[in-house]
Parts: sequence; C-alpha cells; structure tokens
Amino acid sequence: MAAAKKGTKPKVSGVRFAPGLSEEGSHNHVHFEEKLHDSVVMVSQVDSGNFLVKVGFLKILHKYEISFTLPALQRLGRNICAVPLPNLNLRVTSITAVPEGHSIKCEYTAHKEGVLKEEMILTSETNEKTLIKVVVQARVLDRHHGTPMLLEGVRCIGAEPEYDSEQSDWHGFD
Repeated sequence: MAAAKKGTKPKVSGVRFAPGLSEEGSHNHVHFEEKLHDSVVMVSQVDSGNFLVKVGFLKILHKYEISFTLPALQRLGRNICAVPLPNLNLRVTSITAVPEGHSIKCEYTAHKEGVLKEEMILTSETNEKTLIKVVVQARVLDRHHGTPMLLEGVRCIGAEPEYDSEQSDWHGFD
C-alpha cells in the first residue's frame, strides 16, 4: 500500500448494516413477492373512481395488445361496454366479466415518444349515465433505444413501417 501524502487523511469507507442484520445466526435472504410490481401492468384507482393503467415502456410505431383487470365496480354492474371515442391510438377490443371484476383487452399504437396518456370511457349497459374513465399511460421510446422488455399483459402485435427521412426522395431546396 502506498504511503499517504503528508497532511492528508486516507479515505475510509465502510458498509453499515441495519440493527439486527449483522447478528450471528441471521440469514441474509432477499424475498420477492410472488409477482413483482415492476413486471406486470399496474392498475390503480385514482380520483372519483377513475383508473390509471401503467403499461410500462413501449417502442414508437409499434402496435400492442394490452390486457388488464379492473376490480368489480358496484355502480357499473356486470355488463359494461366502452363508449366509442374518436381515438386512433387506443381501441377497446373486448370486455369480459370475470370473478375479480372485468378483464379489458385493447389495442394501443405508440405514435410518438415520451410519456403518453390515452383514455377510454366505460359505461354500464343498463345505465348510460354511469361512467368511469380509464387512462392508459405508456413511456414510449424512440426507435434508436432498443426494444423494451414488455410487462406481463402487454404483447406486441405489429409495427408500422419506419420512415427514415434520410432515404426520402425529397431533398429540399439547394
């Protein structure tokens, strides 16, 4: 070991353990939940009974099938449907009543980069005045950032042809 310069103190670093972790006989195991929250589509209830569905990282110009389950909602009943909205990027393809609530399948096209939020409106088939809003949130990567690992409940079902401006026939004004 080289001698320290005169007047300087050697750097000292260490590791501290929480009380009880360094005692003799303790076992250092890492326990994971059965399903990691980071690996599945997350559905959380937000203000006034609406829902936020986080679907993780997606790739731009790709189309995905997203499946998630909403908990049973007394006010909607068992038979619900999606209100038709003029949304080109998010389309509900099926709603099925399950013991836990409703299983929702939709198709989502990642059309631009960044954190995107698209919404769907669900209503009761027996009372059209009863509505809930479901916001689907995705983090969309550009085409140069590789292929993201998809969460459980998200499946890539296609890709749009990639447009490369450098290969365009239009060259602008010279």
